[in-house]
Amino acid sequence: VAKAPPDGYTLLVGNHAGLAMLPHLSKIPYDPFKSFAPVILLVTVPNILVVHPSVPAKSLSELIAYAKANPGKLTYASQGVGASGHIAGELFKLHAGVDIVHVPYKGAAPAVADIAAGQIPMGYNSLPAALPLIQDGKIRPLGVTSKERMPQIPKVPSISEHLPGYELVNYFGVFGPAGMPQPIIEKLNRAVEAALKEPALKSRFETLGLLPQSQTPEQAKAYVAAEAAKFAKIIVDAKVSPEG
Repeated sequence: VAKAPPDGYTLLVGNHAGLAMLPHLSKIPYDPFKSFAPVILLVTVPNILVVHPSVPAKSLSELIAYAKANPGKLTYASQGVGASGHIAGELFKLHAGVDIVHVPYKGAAPAVADIAAGQIPMGYNSLPAALPLIQDGKIRPLGVTSKERMPQIPKVPSISEHLPGYELVNYFGVFGPAGMPQPIIEKLNRAVEAALKEPALKSRFETLGLLPQSQTPEQAKAYVAAEAAKFAKIIVDAKVSPEG
């Protein structure tokens, strides 16, 4: 996409991994800001902090107390190194002042499966992967990583309710090559925004644990820049490396 003609016919659905995380962990053949023209933010995707029922913590405050009483003994699973669940876990450690060891998995499904099986006590995962196991009582939800509670699980608090300022979500947005004319960007923005308002699509997104957004190209550009700065700070503060 970065090398495509800026005519509006080649577009990218990009997310935090390629635009906010990878630039700080590895060499990439594009500039996350100079190579692309943001069109619109599609959805944000919170993670959910879950524990195996054997963990003696039924709330975030109890989990923090348990972690502080057992420094370095708890482990948490994520979808992989640099994934939103990984960064969410490191941000939690920074805010709560706890020592919990990261265990990266190759994807959401094996991570949440091992939590449900009791192979690892806790982790951060997406709602679609975790919800069936939550409903079956195989894992216990303690908090969502978005600032607000999720409508799919309204009884589960946001982590920010206990740790003010905590917020970490994945996002997906539409981007074109840099240099795409503003009239084309605005036309694409209007078309995608109209699609996002379709009841069937909106309902499908919400069923999957995705929170539909509606932003102008300028707002999308500012959001992507702010998220990149946030991820960069967490990666530096938590000493996150490509090895995990």
